[in-house]
Amino acid sequence: MRAPSCNRLLPTFSGANCKRASIISSLLMLIVAFMPGIAAAHDVSEEARIRMSEGGYLDYMWTGAEHMLTGYDHLLFLLGVMFFLSRFIDIFKFVTAFTIGHTITLTFATFAGITANHYLIDAVIAVTVAYKGFENLNGFPRWIGTAAPNLLVMVFIFGLIHGFGLSARLQDLTLASDPDLLAKILLFNVGVEAGQIAALVVMGFAIQAWRQVDFWPVISRVVNAGLIFTGMLLLLFQLHGYIHEAGLIHEHAPASEPAADEGWHSHDGGPLHRH
Repeated sequence: MRAPSCNRLLPTFSGANCKRASIISSLLMLIVAFMPGIAAAHDVSEEARIRMSEGGYLDYMWTGAEHMLTGYDHLLFLLGVMFFLSRFIDIFKFVTAFTIGHTITLTFATFAGITANHYLIDAVIAVTVAYKGFENLNGFPRWIGTAAPNLLVMVFIFGLIHGFGLSARLQDLTLASDPDLLAKILLFNVGVEAGQIAALVVMGFAIQAWRQVDFWPVISRVVNAGLIFTGMLLLLFQLHGYIHEAGLIHEHAPASEPAADEGWHSHDGGPLHRH
């Protein structure tokens, strides 16, 4: 895939800065090319299941931190939120809104056993990533002709959505009848917050370093355009997973492969397939 010319991204930049911008764009495209693998890495591992069923308090916290630090959709959204924040009070305000939001749904949805298909939840989370990139590029006034919704309110709402995603994963790791369910939820959430803080510290230093370079406007455009593109790619990936899981896509059996005990079947004498 060929990187777009930086003259398209920011016509006033040329020469060395254009070359740097092209390198950044190429790296971003390389990352996006591996997004299906990244999304798969967000699945619940068997090791995490064992840890949550047999481990102690530190194991529950570690699992929460691990889930946040491997939750690339959550991290991409936080990157978008952090991108233009420079004052500590603003960072604190928006991160607190996001934290309150995801803590509410993580705690109450898990304890009440409220869940939904994880592909659909992650699809909505992917939309939040694309939304933040779009909002960072002033997409609402520039392309829609309207002011953007209140960002603090949107971050809180998106926090609720992300928390529902965390809850769905946690419910894969715990049983509703577990007598220690509430303690596990709270300890898992503590781990999530620890992982989030660690990620935010790294993002904060990285963004601060980016702001010092003379082609910061190009970085800004490329990264936020990348958030839109990556969010939409993740959306398609999750919807594809949901369609497969729902059996809406049939996989036809190879002619040389026996179909007996692997779920292969046919309808009314039609070709062999499985859902």
